[in-house]
Amino acid sequence: MNNNSSSSVEKSGTTKLDFSDKYDRQHSELYLKKHKDGLSRRLSNWRDYKLAEKAIKIAGDPQTLLDLPCGAGRFWPLLSENKNRKIYAADNSQHMIDVALTSQPSDITSRITAFQTSAFDIDMPDQSVDSIFCMRLIHHVAEPQHRLEILKEFHRVSRDTLILSLWVDGNIKSWKRKRLEKRRAKKHGYQSNKNRFVLPRQQVEKEFNEAGFNIVDKLDFLPGYAMWRVYILKKKGVK
Repeated sequence: MNNNSSSSVEKSGTTKLDFSDKYDRQHSELYLKKHKDGLSRRLSNWRDYKLAEKAIKIAGDPQTLLDLPCGAGRFWPLLSENKNRKIYAADNSQHMIDVALTSQPSDITSRITAFQTSAFDIDMPDQSVDSIFCMRLIHHVAEPQHRLEILKEFHRVSRDTLILSLWVDGNIKSWKRKRLEKRRAKKHGYQSNKNRFVLPRQQVEKEFNEAGFNIVDKLDFLPGYAMWRVYILKKKGVK
């Protein structure tokens, strides 16, 4: 495995992302707070919510949904707006789940079935939910074969749609990031942020197709400027 890899393989054979173990209780609580820290992040969080809200509508307002990774429950209030929706929430970190369950209102947490699992090997039967909601995971996965593992697992568990966010190229921020990384590599002989990656749009869209999904729509955080993009995907052959 090369030095830029973001994953390793455990003895069980399940792929594991290198950064996964960092989310202890302290990191999980900091993660909860960071999206509320300062005006810029609050505005970013607001925009994330708006994109997620639109994506859920485009996905057909699914009645059963898996939030993976659920993190500290940032999107639970939004996902809970549909009172008839059954929500499953999972994360690789039990600490994240614990923080989410203690920080969100009880009227929300009482409706959520939360459990620890890996996106590479989801502890659910085939076609368990109408949709999977996956925010801020795929940009941590450098290797195409590992992204494909996750996408195929999502395909197995979802009956219909997949909503996911990631960083894509073809915008001002990705161009600036690439230029900055080149300067750092030239000056210091290393690249920073090895656990976050800008993905070529054509490459990742090819991976969606290979995993058995069609693209329904794509929503950009700030078109032409920001790297964040939300894709709404639908399983092939599902009407």
